[in-house]
Amino acid sequence: MNVVLDNIIFSLQKSGGASVVWQQHLQRLLQDPAFACYLIEYDTAEANLFRKQLQIDKEDIEDRSSKFLNLKRYLDVKLNDNEKHIFHSSHYRLNKAKSALNITTVHDFTYEYFVSGIRQKVHTYQKNNSILGAEAIICVSENTKKDLIKFIPQADASKIHVIYNGVDEGFRPVNKNESIEHPFGWREYILYVGDRRTPYKNFGFAVECCAQAGYPLLMIGGGQLTEAEVNLLDSKLGNGNFKALQNVRVEDLNLYYNGAYCLLYLSLYEGFGIPVVEAQKAGCPVITFNSSSLPEVAANKHLMIAKPDAVDVVNLLKELSRNSKFREETIEMGFLKAGQFNWDKTYLQTSELYKNIYNE
Repeated sequence: MNVVLDNIIFSLQKSGGASVVWQQHLQRLLQDPAFACYLIEYDTAEANLFRKQLQIDKEDIEDRSSKFLNLKRYLDVKLNDNEKHIFHSSHYRLNKAKSALNITTVHDFTYEYFVSGIRQKVHTYQKNNSILGAEAIICVSENTKKDLIKFIPQADASKIHVIYNGVDEGFRPVNKNESIEHPFGWREYILYVGDRRTPYKNFGFAVECCAQAGYPLLMIGGGQLTEAEVNLLDSKLGNGNFKALQNVRVEDLNLYYNGAYCLLYLSLYEGFGIPVVEAQKAGCPVITFNSSSLPEVAANKHLMIAKPDAVDVVNLLKELSRNSKFREETIEMGFLKAGQFNWDKTYLQTSELYKNIYNE
């Protein structure tokens, strides 16, 4: 079966959840003898953290110029291919050729909820076009499916397939002796993973919670700290009580999850929430919101807050004391929940969808 993959996400992001999902999918698809793969890629792709982890034969890639990519990203793909094939884009593009069977993956509706103006209108137009023009639509959670039906009620619900993301097998519990030296000591810091600058991620609220609870903060990813962020962290936590790390390998991220008191994941909205599952698989408790897709992936509902109240978070942090039975139970619940998510399972469901659409 012929499959054409659009790798544009690797040029739109340096890292990020959508890049992880696409990398994990390609890693398996390219090794599957049931599929003959051809990939479209832009010349900036290999700057992406997750693209670097893939070994792809150059002869299987159509390398395109990234010049004017800010415009090209919104244009459908043109291919001179008359043979029937699956076309799957990593970011809301279609192949309008009659021979193409289009698959669209929908991660979330953050633009629809949190962005306004021309950026939101252009993004939403492209997303709607991709969804309505697809033979099959993959949603990464039930909540994303619910949002799709809410925002695009004319979409054919029979074409929507919920296929959950997975979690890397590199996340696992380790003991203190196996671990690297942690910036603030074993289980003496709070962990924050991902974007800090998008308002709904609630970075400032996470900092306030750490300040009130008296814990230092380790930040993973999200780019270098800005001057404004440093000033905020200095004023709230004090110099020396925070650290930001970039381009952290899975092996090291696992150790940071293990060494953390907990992960604060106080995002108001997620299409899936990969760090929540990663943390739980590593044995790290998670405090998060009871909103969007997060109840689908978080194990302990008692650690899910309904509103951004720092006092509530501080009280939950106290309950998670290092040797408490509640902490042990939370970790066990996290292991069980994380076990439901597996990249091999994700790939199997996606590849079966390819076959079903191709053979219809």
